[in-house]
Amino acid sequence: MLKKILYADSGNGHTQEMLKTLQDIPAFQNCDLTILHVVSPQTSADALETKWEEGGKILSDIVKNVNIDPTKVSTILRQGEPKDVVCQVAQEIDADLILMGSRGLKRLESFLENSVSQYVFQLSDRPMLLVKDDIYIRKVKRVMLALDKSEAAQYALELTINMLKDYREAELYLVRVNPDLDANVDLSTADMEQNPVLAPALAQAKRMGISTRCVVTGGKPGKKICQLAEDKDIDLLLLGSPDRRPSIAKSLVDLDRLLGSSLSDYIRVNANCPVLLVRK
Repeated sequence: MLKKILYADSGNGHTQEMLKTLQDIPAFQNCDLTILHVVSPQTSADALETKWEEGGKILSDIVKNVNIDPTKVSTILRQGEPKDVVCQVAQEIDADLILMGSRGLKRLESFLENSVSQYVFQLSDRPMLLVKDDIYIRKVKRVMLALDKSEAAQYALELTINMLKDYREAELYLVRVNPDLDANVDLSTADMEQNPVLAPALAQAKRMGISTRCVVTGGKPGKKICQLAEDKDIDLLLLGSPDRRPSIAKSLVDLDRLLGSSLSDYIRVNANCPVLLVRK
């Protein structure tokens, strides 16, 4: 499931640290990596030449820093609007995952400040691993997967198990936040493991030898998932994010989601760890 990664350079060192961290996970070690740097349109030929040279050096430095097999790395330097180019290249190389930085802008800010990561997530049909500017990157040991009954959540489960099945250092937390459940009710471990949403996922994870815990609680899903990620000291959070737009609107930006009305957007902004938003 993870064969081609597109790393969209944003000049943020955190994303490079995340890329290095992923190399400790066996599922990522044989992936082909494409590193993309986009030069924005310039006002003059001289300015463009300068930016082009700078972009080439940036790509060269990243290749040296990530310490990955050179035969598995390719670089692309391209001119254009970053948000459009990232989507185009992801399609061209048939990327299984887009890794990029995120400023974690909230609601209207992401729209008014032309957030590249938010636009890419709107317009791409690829899973995205977003790394905020203000978080600390650690070795991935504690992984959280938030599940519901959606098809996107099931795909997120498949990706998570594929990612962790040969990675014995990982501990997986399967989380179900039911807004109809009283947040103050304490469920037993047995009750949580028998939850109809989590039980099949737990069985799959155990078959693959993944150390797994279940958490079932009530409350507002977005807020509760972010709180649990902090309480459990999570290193990587995964969430299925269904594309609800009709096919006729896939080339259009959904203003409601840009303004932060979706669960995935809330978690993208508020989680204190890298977030992998999964979409099939």
